[in-house]
Amino acid sequence: MRGERLEEQLKQKRSADLDITGTVKPLWVDAPARLTLNEGEAHVWRASLDQPRGTIERLLTLLSQDELERAERFYRPLHRDNYVVARGVLRSIISRYLSFPPASLHFTYSYYGKPSLSPEENHYDLSFNLSHAGQLALYAFTRGLAVGIDVELLREEFASIEIAEHFFAADEVATLKSLPDEIQTRAFFNCWSRKEAYIKALGEGLSHPLHDFTVAFSPHSEAALVAVRNGPAELSRWKIYDLPAGDHYAAALAIEHSSPTLKHWQWTE
Repeated sequence: MRGERLEEQLKQKRSADLDITGTVKPLWVDAPARLTLNEGEAHVWRASLDQPRGTIERLLTLLSQDELERAERFYRPLHRDNYVVARGVLRSIISRYLSFPPASLHFTYSYYGKPSLSPEENHYDLSFNLSHAGQLALYAFTRGLAVGIDVELLREEFASIEIAEHFFAADEVATLKSLPDEIQTRAFFNCWSRKEAYIKALGEGLSHPLHDFTVAFSPHSEAALVAVRNGPAELSRWKIYDLPAGDHYAAALAIEHSSPTLKHWQWTE
């Protein structure tokens, strides 16, 4: 019972905030027509990948030749459509910040596959990262700050102690084992998404060992980077946030800033 009550409280906290009148207000709202990304801010966008066929076809026209070729390599139509929407939405959002047509944007990729804009187009010093799982995509944007974002679909069959022991730090495994069984799946993915967000911000992906650093993820702790092997200075360099992406998702943001201002936008066509 204790675990069920705790999970319900966390669900309510993730889904909405209260304004000064005590009225529930949505966290994710439509972005203003004139969109400004200031220094020291992080804009996080949420988009549904479940879009009408007409929207998918319009987003398809925004993709580059290499993106179109990758889309065609997906065996299942659903996965193809999800990729098209995720990339098309990315282009449409970036175009709002840079005032470039979305179809004209050119991406470059790091050795580990992290995308960035070509320097000729990036007069705004825009940094970004994206992640998608299930039917949801999340995007993070900053000006000149390293940023990583991750969203995970909760899957009980994957969230095992055996997998945690293989990838997580020893302290994280101990914390996971101490939690009630009924909240271990969410706790597992809270930990996983926070670790993924951090290594994506570093730009190294899964080439960076997940057990080399520790994040806070217990229900009574705020998301945080709490230990890094051979790198104590990292703790003050990074801020990690839990993102309330949805009831069946765990998501996190990592940003190279001690106290950024976060804004949450919901993408609509």
